[in-house]
Amino acid sequence: MSHRAAGAATPRSDRRAFLRSATYAAAGLTLGGIAGCAGVARVPASPIVVERLSERLTLFRGVGGNVVALTGPEGVLLVDGGLAEHTHQLLAAVASATGGRPIHTLFNTHWHWEHTGSNERIARMGATIIAHENTKLWLGTPIWEEWQGRMYPPRPPEAFPTQTFYTSGAMTFGGEPIEYGYLMQAHTDGDLYVYFRDQNVLVAGGVVTVGRYPVLDYCTGGWIDGMREAAAQLVTMANDRTRIVPGTGPVQTRADVTAEHAMLAQLRESIWKLMCKGLNAEDILATKATRAFDAKWGDPTVFVRNACEGLYGHSRDIRGAV
Repeated sequence: MSHRAAGAATPRSDRRAFLRSATYAAAGLTLGGIAGCAGVARVPASPIVVERLSERLTLFRGVGGNVVALTGPEGVLLVDGGLAEHTHQLLAAVASATGGRPIHTLFNTHWHWEHTGSNERIARMGATIIAHENTKLWLGTPIWEEWQGRMYPPRPPEAFPTQTFYTSGAMTFGGEPIEYGYLMQAHTDGDLYVYFRDQNVLVAGGVVTVGRYPVLDYCTGGWIDGMREAAAQLVTMANDRTRIVPGTGPVQTRADVTAEHAMLAQLRESIWKLMCKGLNAEDILATKATRAFDAKWGDPTVFVRNACEGLYGHSRDIRGAV
């Protein structure tokens, strides 16, 4: 396997202050079980769905978040690892699908536990874990997710990525060229994509959603403008034959991500204009500003509330902000 990484970036300057205040705000709270990116109570996983994307590339669904496995002579490369409580089930399914090869490399598309839950177990197997630097920072600190009303304690050091980057990188695995890059401040501030170019499979993590509005996790750097720009970036990378793997749910197409981008672009403008008139999130929900998209994307409540929080946080950066 060969690897290179490029670029440099600086995490948000207010991160440390935010983390201090988040820790104090969360003091005394009882730790609850983690919820999925949709912010709803977790239900028991269904049996794992195994889908062959190609002779060497396999998608596993039903362990919290989608997991993609590439098989090579070195072993297995995974993109994401599901929830911790499903690690045994996932690893058994991966071993069955890949001929029992060892896990060599794991990518984390962002910090959320339904994508990083197997980090500890896979690290003990000697695998390299690759993620954006911000994902490593979030895994190592307590996080108060205001929009969920939940506190996430720090993960143990063995769960941390062992190799991080800031902008983009490339590697080969079993002769397969792999590109990965940063999707800046979108779902979180540590999102990345992994592109298997020869297979034309693009793994997008939580930036691409199916059947519900995207989660804009403003507590860890996500916001609607970043999500819109990330969707546009994915559309530009893809073609009409690209298979795009979302954070959960079935494989999507370039047209699906184009539709997500169009929704984000329109609602960003609508929500911001209403905010500039003095409306808050509950007022905006009452106007039914999302009505044209609700049939496709579902309940807009969390999306609108989080969009407003993110826009408030970035208001000085938005042209025309007062």
